[in-house]
Amino acid sequence: MNRILAFIIVLFTTNISFGQHFTPTDEGSEIGFKIRNFGVNVSGSFKGLEGKIIFFPDSLSASHFDVKIDVKTINTGINQRDNHLRSEDYFEVTRYPHIHFVSTQITTSTNKAYLFVFGKLTIKDVTKEISFPFKVTPKADGYIFEGEFTLNRRDYNVGGSSITMGDNVILDLKVLAKSDK
Repeated sequence: MNRILAFIIVLFTTNISFGQHFTPTDEGSEIGFKIRNFGVNVSGSFKGLEGKIIFFPDSLSASHFDVKIDVKTINTGINQRDNHLRSEDYFEVTRYPHIHFVSTQITTSTNKAYLFVFGKLTIKDVTKEISFPFKVTPKADGYIFEGEFTLNRRDYNVGGSSITMGDNVILDLKVLAKSDK
């Protein structure tokens, strides 16, 4: 009887641990940004999501995000501008190919529809602490994580001292993460 009980406990624990690991996918995800340039809002997107997400809805302290995007995939709809953004003046994609986010804490928020994530965002050679609210929507084979936050591009040495470009960038995230089962 003890062996059967031990087997059931191990089986249950294994299913919980393995069932909560997810991989972000490009298909179904949108990583967008908006910034003012020459007084006009310019929007664009990134692709090339990779990483691991561990998410336990009932145990946020055991949850974790470690996600990267491929910076060379930047797309504003204008090839010449995109190539300039990939250059040394902006993202230096040959030297810094990824934007990387690693969570340090996930908590509830005062708005029950949202959670709050704290973590470290690395762009180029600069890592800064950020935090923002996000919403979680369960899907049959995973979750959609959605959030929005603003950062100052100059904090990450992007775009130098350009006076035609605004400092604040709004990032809009919709990440589909599928189960690793």
